[in-house]
Amino acid sequence: MPGERRPGGRVEPLAVGVDVAAIPLDALGAGQYALELVRALAERDDVRVTLLTRRDDARRWAGIAPRADLVAQAPADRARRLVWEEIGLGPVVRRHREAIEVLHGPHYCLPVAPGVPCVVTVHDLTFVDNPEWHERSKVLYFRRALRLASRRARVVVCVSARSAQRFVELYRPRVPVLVVPHGVDHARFAPGEPGPGADAAALRALGVHPPFVLHTGTIQPRKDLVSLVEAFDRVAGTRRDLSLVLAGGDGWGTETLDAAIASSPVRDRILRLGHVADDVVPALVRSASAVAYPSLEEGFGLPVLEALACGTPVVTTEDSAMSEIAGAAALTVARSAPDQLAGALESLLAGGVAVARRRLAGLELAAGYTWQACAEGHVAAYRQAAGG
Repeated sequence: MPGERRPGGRVEPLAVGVDVAAIPLDALGAGQYALELVRALAERDDVRVTLLTRRDDARRWAGIAPRADLVAQAPADRARRLVWEEIGLGPVVRRHREAIEVLHGPHYCLPVAPGVPCVVTVHDLTFVDNPEWHERSKVLYFRRALRLASRRARVVVCVSARSAQRFVELYRPRVPVLVVPHGVDHARFAPGEPGPGADAAALRALGVHPPFVLHTGTIQPRKDLVSLVEAFDRVAGTRRDLSLVLAGGDGWGTETLDAAIASSPVRDRILRLGHVADDVVPALVRSASAVAYPSLEEGFGLPVLEALACGTPVVTTEDSAMSEIAGAAALTVARSAPDQLAGALESLLAGGVAVARRRLAGLELAAGYTWQACAEGHVAAYRQAAGG
């Protein structure tokens, strides 16, 4: 059987199909996870990767994973693609049984009757627990996807222990649930800039001037950026040169943030950059005096890990996936607590021995999170599913 160990210790490559049809061009969060995972998987010799892509997206994936095979049959139109992923993907997988022995759905979803064992990734359970944080259409879609995936998968991958625990509580799956955390791109997110003056030039192009507090990520209600604006109002009163930089495109529900900024007494020092190119984000993170990530809940919270990898002080939310990952390397505060958040920011901005220790702890912790290790965990899940 493919995947078995052969004489001499050689492992026959396992043929794995990965459904990347839903990954947008501006891949963030779960999309970034899928992109980096595919890149790392395609570099391995113990798996043969086939990517199931949209018809108009094959060129991108060929550049990301040159060694992977491509099956570009998913419709480009979103509505038609959703239907295809449910009922059209299965027949495609069955027609490619020689190239796909295990199918991976990296974003909650699995098709009807794929004819091969399946692995699914669950990022968070907020579609069930906190539907008010999401658009209604997505709540309905992903709640159903979660329910079906819990029945169709032979192995479930969760990106944090917190998500795994909640998934088990909600769905009581009869299959293994494995925790495989994300990695970080240490070639990009590192304390040192790529060349002398590179970070300063990137900041000048954006109109950003240190010192500043940074938040990265798509703007949406669960990020709780209203609390961050309120916290910044308190801190900015005594730090006249400090600004708040929000880097990330608009998702939905930005009205409350817009109103909070408009009513801020220091609104001229709050800069919304919108979407920022991937190659510029590390310069922002390295140059920030502190990174604030007060999200109410995440499956993982990759921006926290990226900040730690750069040696940048971080404040995030207690009792969350982010605090699970960061441990003592980050300061943590209660949800929706602007006063606590302001106090934590003041502590980080003040510097000193305690902050220096957190920087070093963050660098050491982040070093253990790589996309190669993430791929290793997924290959173990694929083999477990194939062994059935």
